[in-house]
Amino acid sequence: HVQLVESGGGSVLTGGSLRLSCLISGRPDSRYCRTWFRQAPGEERKRVAMITTAGTIDYEPFVAGRFTISEDRSKNVLYLQMNNLKPEDTAMYKCAVGLSCSSPNNWGQGTQVTVS
Repeated sequence: HVQLVESGGGSVLTGGSLRLSCLISGRPDSRYCRTWFRQAPGEERKRVAMITTAGTIDYEPFVAGRFTISEDRSKNVLYLQMNNLKPEDTAMYKCAVGLSCSSPNNWGQGTQVTVS
């Protein structure tokens, strides 16, 4: 059983930065796709960034150049460095892992990011 716990969210001003962390415990499959999603109130959940099984990193256009996904495999931690934050980045951010990048089956509870 895999558990994910996010941390690092908070309230920042426009242009500020935050680094989110996702601690992955249990027995995460080394083949898992590791993904950050976000969901703002009244909106659909959107993928933000991911690291595929092959190690390919991909970003959605609305965060490309501002956000950086990374991981420390030795600690089983997934990160999301967010720079130049905008009010439209305000959302609940969740990490997820699974064999499917588009429909991962292991999710964290999320951490709130508010940009004003």
